[in-house]
Amino acid sequence: MGLFSNQLLDVIEWNETRNDVLFWKWKNSEIKKNSRLIIRPGQDAIFMHNGKVEGVFTEEGNYEIETEIIPLLSTLKGFKFGFKSGLKAEVLFINTKEFQVKWGTKSPVNIPAPGMPGGMPIRAFGSFNVKIDDHMTLIDKIAGIKSQFTVDDVKMRALAVVDQLLMKWIVREGKDMFNLQANAYDIGKGIASDLDMEMVKIGIAITSFTIQSVSYPEEVAKMQQKAAAQSMIGNVNTYTQMQMADALTQPNTAAGSMAGNMAGMQMGMAMGQMMGQMMNGNMQNNAQQNQAAPASNGTVPKFCPNCGTPTNGARFCSNCGTKLA
Repeated sequence: MGLFSNQLLDVIEWNETRNDVLFWKWKNSEIKKNSRLIIRPGQDAIFMHNGKVEGVFTEEGNYEIETEIIPLLSTLKGFKFGFKSGLKAEVLFINTKEFQVKWGTKSPVNIPAPGMPGGMPIRAFGSFNVKIDDHMTLIDKIAGIKSQFTVDDVKMRALAVVDQLLMKWIVREGKDMFNLQANAYDIGKGIASDLDMEMVKIGIAITSFTIQSVSYPEEVAKMQQKAAAQSMIGNVNTYTQMQMADALTQPNTAAGSMAGNMAGMQMGMAMGQMMGQMMNGNMQNNAQQNQAAPASNGTVPKFCPNCGTPTNGARFCSNCGTKLA
């Protein structure tokens, strides 16, 4: 990091070798008379003596400790470097940049949903941006006992409350449970506000909170996909027919073979029904013709072939006058 093991070194600086550190504390037994302070872009430097903040320096540059830093320290303005001893102090380097932190629900969050007593279990993930906002609060709550503070430290604190805030703002928004992604922006704004109030207690500000994805249980996701497909097709019967047609176009699959067998069975049954209907129709027609046609041997039929009236052996129908023999 820049922590010196040799007391004779005279440069106080933070070479940021990691991109996930929010602050780092420079410690040495003493600061020498000819030491210099280097503040790089995106850094602040805070001098501390006996746990007390002596001065905060926010301008980047290269400063001489004796002539440019000591005169500005609150209680050490009159400090004089001795011949053999130096100034015992700590320098806390603050990273002023904004950091992006990835988050995700630790376990499924059960959101109250109609008809589901246990709630709808969902998972979500996204990111939020953080930065150090209050130097004094940070020193009081964190830097006093830690030599550095990382993105993982922030993430651990945030995830302790994110699940509860996610549930709170989904319920508060009162949005469609099955279309949470469409309302992710509004839900994220609410979470950002509450999370910022929680993290400001340690001097950290939450500048944004984003929900990138919401996932449902596998069974619910499949139902959503089916509902979407049916609504696009518009008719369940058509949807079923299309599924069968798709299966028939894939003969090398088990579904295709089964669909082909079923289609063959249905076609055979349909042809059998048609043949049966044709045979019944032919039999009925033949019976009617035999019944209606006059006997060729001169005998009188029992019923008139024209109107169906009993003939009682007469040569002509008593009802319509048709000749019967």
